[in-house]
Amino acid sequence: MVERPTSEPAADLGLALAIASSYREMAVDPRIVVIGEVGLSGELRAVPQLERRVKEVARLGFKRCLIPKTGPRFPAPEGIELITAGTLKEAVDIGLVKYTA
Repeated sequence: MVERPTSEPAADLGLALAIASSYREMAVDPRIVVIGEVGLSGELRAVPQLERRVKEVARLGFKRCLIPKTGPRFPAPEGIELITAGTLKEAVDIGLVKYTA
């Protein structure tokens, strides 16, 4: 695997869910896309161009998108469910699922 550092704040939430997934021995829900920056106290922060990012998620065929409660409000693109969370704990509770065989 090639290690590539990222400076994209929108990737924070995805990385945090991956870490929580390993720690809790649960899977990240494969049907959800997560976008958001995680603050030092665990709050979720909006990222630039959130609406554009969500439109791209919908264009790629995803049906659910977890975004921070803070930030701009906009209508969900057709065919996608927007789920909001205010903290990392809320996001982990939403984004992790039990392994299924």
